[in-house]
Amino acid sequence: MTNPIERLLEIMARLRDPETGCDWDRAQTFATIAPYTIEEAYEVADAIERNALGDLREELGDLLFQVVFHARMAEEAGVFSFEDVARTICEKMESRHPHIFGTASDGAMTDERWETLKATERDSKGATSSMDGVAGALPALLRAEKLQKRAARDGFDWPDVDGPRAKVLEEMDELSEAATAEDRVEEAGDLLFAAVNLVRAYGVPAEEALRAANRKFERRYRVMENLADGSFAELDLDQQEALWNRVKKTAQRTS
Repeated sequence: MTNPIERLLEIMARLRDPETGCDWDRAQTFATIAPYTIEEAYEVADAIERNALGDLREELGDLLFQVVFHARMAEEAGVFSFEDVARTICEKMESRHPHIFGTASDGAMTDERWETLKATERDSKGATSSMDGVAGALPALLRAEKLQKRAARDGFDWPDVDGPRAKVLEEMDELSEAATAEDRVEEAGDLLFAAVNLVRAYGVPAEEALRAANRKFERRYRVMENLADGSFAELDLDQQEALWNRVKKTAQRTS
């Protein structure tokens, strides 16, 4: 029986066959496939959030297919193969866990040791800045947090929450005073960046916190719509606000 990984690689090769393959699959490039790769990663995260393990199995397969797709295109270009991808991650994980695979024997992996090993890897690749290696395609909130953490490791950080709290208030004022649309976009970005810094100072992952807030808002909004029996959009703002407060109080009593 064919190994499932080998079978998947064979399927991908047939889909990309220049003569008998699928027209859509053959037309794709790294750039056109990248959005699907990101989408599949988010669908994996969504299945985990919903604790839907059956869906997780399927979504992990979809994500694996994306890896195979990119590797196949690279192999066609003579750059690397799926085997090279697997070998690279094996070597990386072994080098990042010397206490497991190497000679180090001084206990478990710590955040400090992990970051030191990653920094060494970046240096070996010619990094010239602490900001190197923070992927530009990350969600903006998550990327802001990673950039701030990199700066903090260099000592560029407030010692407590007072600094970032004051910065948020300062950026709120600057946004309210912005005179042009361009200025408002810039100041809004500064405010969001400062807010990420503030919640980071409290030890809260910004992306995780906002995702939880999104879920809570969506859940409460759906309850309001149900209470309004299909006429929520027809209510005036005061009536909608009254429903919101009713739903909020009910949620607080049941939590």
